Amino acid sequence: MSRYRRARTPGATYFFTVNTYRRQRLLTDSEVLYALREATRLIRAEHPFQLDAMVVIADHLHAVWTLPPNDADYSIRWGLLKRYVSQRVRHRLQEPQSASRHMRGELGLWQRRFWEHQIRDEVDYARHVDYAHYNPVKHGLVRRVCDWPHSTFHRFVRLGLYPPDWAGGGVEDAGDEFGELEE
Repeated sequence: MSRYRRARTPGATYFFTVNTYRRQRLLTDSEVLYALREATRLIRAEHPFQLDAMVVIADHLHAVWTLPPNDADYSIRWGLLKRYVSQRVRHRLQEPQSASRHMRGELGLWQRRFWEHQIRDEVDYARHVDYAHYNPVKHGLVRRVCDWPHSTFHRFVRLGLYPPDWAGGGVEDAGDEFGELEE
């Protein structure tokens, strides 16, 4: 069994990328979006966390979460969220594609793992939130960030954290590396 090194700091803020299995384009379907919202609500009630930012694309999502001060277990939250959503929309999914997935009872909506990054400071936080919100433009799904409905960007505008026309009018305004960390 593989052991992955993950950051585990209680009360920290994390950026996540979670992909669908074989990049199925299901997440923006209304039934899946509803299940995702409901799962998030239910899991936050039992395992609290602050949902700082999120964007849902058809085949992946990005989220920024802040965990409670004495809690570093984001894996349990993602496991529960994936399981809940998969069970709610199982009739829309293909059967597991491998004996391993079948043996584990995986329903074929999500990739097994996810990518996480512990946010280091306010600049890192801003870059990752911006990256998440800009993602639909980066993928050519919309011309303007405000045109993508499946994003916390709209909450940020209501709170006065972004202007409605944030990031200009389109991809050509942002450059190729918008939101990416320079190494």
